[in-house]
Amino acid sequence: MNTLNVNVLLNQRAQQDVFLCVCVCVCVCVCVCVCVCVFTQCEDMRTKTSVGLVGIIIASINLLILWSWWHGEGPFVKPAEITFMLSMQGHGHVHGHGPSVGHAQTTITPIPNSKHFTVSAFKDHRLEGAVRVISILCRDGLEKLYCVLCAKTNLSSTTEETLHRCVSSEAKFDMHKNDFAYATASVLCQRPLSLQATHVSITTKPTDMYNLKFLQIENQEVKTSFKYEFTLCISNIFGKLNNALQFVQTMELNKIIGVQRVVIYNTSCGPEMEKALRYYRKEGILEVVPWPIDKFLKPSDSWRPDYSPGDIHYYGQVATLNDCLYRYMYQSKYLLLNDMDEIIVPYKHANLGDLMSSLQREHSEASVFRIRNYVFPNTVRWSDGRFPLPEWKKVSGVNLLEHIYREPDNEDSDISAKLIVDPRGVGQTLVHETQKQFGGVVNVPSDEGRLIHVRCPKKGDDQLIVDKKLWEFKETLIPNVNRALHESGLLS
Repeated sequence: MNTLNVNVLLNQRAQQDVFLCVCVCVCVCVCVCVCVCVFTQCEDMRTKTSVGLVGIIIASINLLILWSWWHGEGPFVKPAEITFMLSMQGHGHVHGHGPSVGHAQTTITPIPNSKHFTVSAFKDHRLEGAVRVISILCRDGLEKLYCVLCAKTNLSSTTEETLHRCVSSEAKFDMHKNDFAYATASVLCQRPLSLQATHVSITTKPTDMYNLKFLQIENQEVKTSFKYEFTLCISNIFGKLNNALQFVQTMELNKIIGVQRVVIYNTSCGPEMEKALRYYRKEGILEVVPWPIDKFLKPSDSWRPDYSPGDIHYYGQVATLNDCLYRYMYQSKYLLLNDMDEIIVPYKHANLGDLMSSLQREHSEASVFRIRNYVFPNTVRWSDGRFPLPEWKKVSGVNLLEHIYREPDNEDSDISAKLIVDPRGVGQTLVHETQKQFGGVVNVPSDEGRLIHVRCPKKGDDQLIVDKKLWEFKETLIPNVNRALHESGLLS
């Protein structure tokens, strides 16, 4: 999302509201005094009744205005809330469409005067319209955070605009627990204005409104029909990853089993991976979200700082998963949350649609489905030479069809499970489980679906089991992979 540098012009309405409030209070007091004088000094009952009724009407009208002002409704805003006008202009162009008010040029935005960052903002209709800001917070610099919520005057405009009726209030936040200095957090903004707000900024100093950076608030409307049935969120790629062959095979296999959209958060990758990403972006199935976390922090490439020192867990993996969760909440019926070297495969059913229909019939209230993780060691290959097609050897990366040996089921298979979720039923997600959800959680039986994870081994070769599930797709998979490799320029 594009951040906006704004110049703040203090709005005279704040002063006007104070003046109006004083006038209302004075009017009520005068009305009460007049009524008291009439009732104590006038003996005519008809006069007393008339004056009393007029006094009650005037007082009621003024009290109604005061109530409206206190609750932030009608023409008035409480002076306790910082109220101002923001003159702003978007910077840069997005896809050739001119300056875009509220759309960011970076997915990571520093919060001024702090060690914290914001990522994206969404209206959460399950929390009475609260605004949820996906953020990255520093544990060492925790302090009070404040939301500045604003509404744009012209929702359809893409030119220089003014935000009006902005209010500031204290935020609540919930941080992901781990041992790193930085962690993903949901910052919640809950005020009456949040129901109409179009932009939000997070600040540590509610009285210093200069140079704020605003995010556009997405998910303004609840939708019940979705563009995609299955969207795959791949948390992030980094370290000049160049596993192009496995990526192409995984993309084509996901299309076969029913995935219609793939989202990847990209910090860095190698030249062959870049070709593959460009190809699938052009095809329309892939959205690549830039994720320059290494420009702001020193990211770890592990889940524990003693394994790989750094500021934040796995290049901010939890932040990207939660961004994808909300980004596609009203675009996709289901989300698959797994890594680049993993693929969720239905075993009993032909595709993901049949798998989820079966699971939802049995568990109609569930919103989270955990798929057990099975390790297929990348050090052991099928030896008959059937699937390392000669031309594939020219492309960097792992050949999935060579890896049909898996390690036996164990306790870690469940601990390191990955997820299929109904995003409307999830509040926050972690890597292997959801942190908050609005429905039930189902551990999917391994005979219905498994996570195939081609990686370095965890156990000895003597315990391996043959699992040829991927070979069932070979008749469609191989020609599709060949076509993609040639059209992408990975093979000439």
